[in-house]
Amino acid sequence: MRPIALFLLLISSLFLKAQHKTTIALKVVQGPKLDGLLDDQVWADAPIASDFILNQPAFGNPAAKKTSVKILYDNAAIYVGAQLYDDPSRVRRQLTARDEHDRADADHFAVFLDTYKDQQNGFQFLVTSRNVQSDARLSPLVSGDWGNYGDKSWDAVWDSRVSFNKEGWSVEIRIPYSAIRFSKEKMQTWGIQFLRFDRIANETSFWNPVNPAVNGFVNQFGILDGLTELSPPLRLSFSPYVSGGYRSNTPNEKGEKQVEWLRSGGMDLKWGINESFTLDATLIPDFGQVISDNKINNLTPFDIQFQENRPFFTEGTELFNKAGIFYSRRVGRTPGRFAMISETYGEDENYTIKQNPAVTPLFNAIKFSGRNKHNLGIGIFNAVAQPVDAIIRNEISGNDSIIRTEHLSNYNIIVLDKALRNRSYISFTNTNVWRSGSSPDANVSAIDLGLYTPDNRYSFLFKPRFSKITGGNGREGWANIISFGKVSGRWQWSLSNTIESDLYDPNDLGFLPASNEITTALNLSYNIFTPTEKFIQQRYRFTANHTSLFKPFGFQEARIKTTAFWWFKNFWDLTVEITATPTWYNDYFELRSGYKLLRRPSWAFIGLSGSSDSRKRLYGYWSAGFAESKDIYNDMFLKYSLGLRYRFSDKLSMEISNAYQNDNGQFGSAFEKEADGRPIIAFRQNLDVTTILSGIYNFAPRMNMTVRGRHYWNKVTNHSFHSVNKDGNWTDRPFIEGRDLNVNIFNLDIFYVWDFRLGSRIIAGWKNWIDPDYSNDLYSRPGYGKNLSHIMGLDHGNEFTLKFIYYLDYQDLRKKRS
Repeated sequence: MRPIALFLLLISSLFLKAQHKTTIALKVVQGPKLDGLLDDQVWADAPIASDFILNQPAFGNPAAKKTSVKILYDNAAIYVGAQLYDDPSRVRRQLTARDEHDRADADHFAVFLDTYKDQQNGFQFLVTSRNVQSDARLSPLVSGDWGNYGDKSWDAVWDSRVSFNKEGWSVEIRIPYSAIRFSKEKMQTWGIQFLRFDRIANETSFWNPVNPAVNGFVNQFGILDGLTELSPPLRLSFSPYVSGGYRSNTPNEKGEKQVEWLRSGGMDLKWGINESFTLDATLIPDFGQVISDNKINNLTPFDIQFQENRPFFTEGTELFNKAGIFYSRRVGRTPGRFAMISETYGEDENYTIKQNPAVTPLFNAIKFSGRNKHNLGIGIFNAVAQPVDAIIRNEISGNDSIIRTEHLSNYNIIVLDKALRNRSYISFTNTNVWRSGSSPDANVSAIDLGLYTPDNRYSFLFKPRFSKITGGNGREGWANIISFGKVSGRWQWSLSNTIESDLYDPNDLGFLPASNEITTALNLSYNIFTPTEKFIQQRYRFTANHTSLFKPFGFQEARIKTTAFWWFKNFWDLTVEITATPTWYNDYFELRSGYKLLRRPSWAFIGLSGSSDSRKRLYGYWSAGFAESKDIYNDMFLKYSLGLRYRFSDKLSMEISNAYQNDNGQFGSAFEKEADGRPIIAFRQNLDVTTILSGIYNFAPRMNMTVRGRHYWNKVTNHSFHSVNKDGNWTDRPFIEGRDLNVNIFNLDIFYVWDFRLGSRIIAGWKNWIDPDYSNDLYSRPGYGKNLSHIMGLDHGNEFTLKFIYYLDYQDLRKKRS
């Protein structure tokens, strides 16, 4: 009987271990006073959630420090109170900017809510030991690896307080119903998770265990019961703003310099149409106060994808980004004929460019999104872009001409996303661009189907797409992605196939560098998530890709890649990468002339990268790589990067990085053709050096000043020129003089931000820049130092702006009126 009893006990323990923990929220008439002390009587009877389990560095072990959490709610908000037991002198307390807690020297606590209990979507609310807030929207696209639990660009209006006591520190969080969304049910059960991060020990622990070997994050939450008759108030808020400043542009080719006064005003509106859906609208948006783009000298045939920094297009857009066919930088883009104006009239002495806006302003933009009680997510995005005109003065006649550089445009997205059982989902996304006049319109539709087995070990993905361009040279195209693989456990693998037809084009509102390809990929990985004698974690990955041209069908490239990652017991890490293209391959895009191919030689690359223990005052990260081809003489590729961050105090930290990349054997289009039409390529040295210096001083949890300066230098030195034959091989030809290039780009951004009350903000910004400065002067400025000195002596562009945003909540206004 005893063996049977032990067997039954073992089975029972395994069964219980697999269950999700449950805690209960206590309803109160009035919430506690928010001071971080947890001494209000309403906290006394609330159930306690405790017994946290380590996620890193040793999954499965009990957390070293005790944590207890309680949940309350009333008719206006959810309240979270947590006592984090510790020696108060041991708690790390660095001040940071909002959402910038990663790798900072600060402890933090977070609560996660899955309000629809679909195990896919949710919200994160995080508070550091200095009461700095961070929040994020959770989606199935986020794995939870390395502290990446969601989209942190989303900012909600909520409140928190922190207090220290002899037993450690405590935190109180108030999450108003206006900050979250949930269905209207009399009895509700939510998914919930609590996180504690102990900076000195570098320990991340969760209330309900989060196993790094299990695919997904929200599906590993616990359960919150006790929510009855939630009565969310009317969710309505306004954020009017005014801004002003001046802008002094860099001189154009003729030395002309434009100075303009900047003034704007508008309003953001957030309206909770019901408990599940919210309408966000912005009227006459002002996107001037964003960090400068990392521009480069682009020699490739492909567009460059820049990071989105405009708040309206980053906050709460995870539903619109699910299909991967929405690139928000297309909205308010650089006018289509901006470059033509500069090239045509910039150097002509008979004309003066009086006005040539580089950005397309918007009349308005709206977002409607939410999820109903049946787990159907609905999203609608619409933006109307103003027409843009350039003004050119004829210096001979004195007359001005108006040239339209961008037509009135409407951008629209519709998303339907159904969450299914076992983390499965099906979604439909449609993007549409309409332009006035004779400009072409575009429409793209996508279906995304993801199926997961009940044990969450295997997945199947099916993603067909269809695009249609109307007007001008109308065309229709399609694409499809299919994948099957094992997504949980030590061994993980996937086999996928992607097909993009020759006419598939999602780029009016999406981003795809090149279509007309067929790619088959095999991914295999072995992951050790439990500590060993020397390592905290180990990850080994092998990838093999085979790419062909879709039409006309033809071999393009075969590539293999292996990586090994080690996270050491001292919290340093190291990654080794070996990548190779073992055979000559065909490049069908470089020559920019239909499907004429360019033969490229085989190559192999080996790279190392890593970082030090980020808990230290001095933190470093680095990478180095080397590549060469056995088929081409003297074509060595070398790169390295080094970054250092130093924390001077809990308020001030600085960071500097330098990246060097030298490709001595790059060859590509010379933008010339022979008399018989054959393309010409250049065999050249392409040298890039980028230096970035940044820093932040935090005056208080909601007040800081940031500075970021970036200098980019690119030198292109041609070794030889060659004519390309029909078979893609090349032959020698005479050298073309005067095609070397020296390029400098400089940006300096300084911002002061003060959140003087919840949702309200003052921002002062100063921007200084040198637009891409092109020259053929490689001899007087051969090195990086002389190029940096040169641009410091040029006439820079400058912009100063001041913006005031005031948040008005309808409920607060009603209380004051009462």
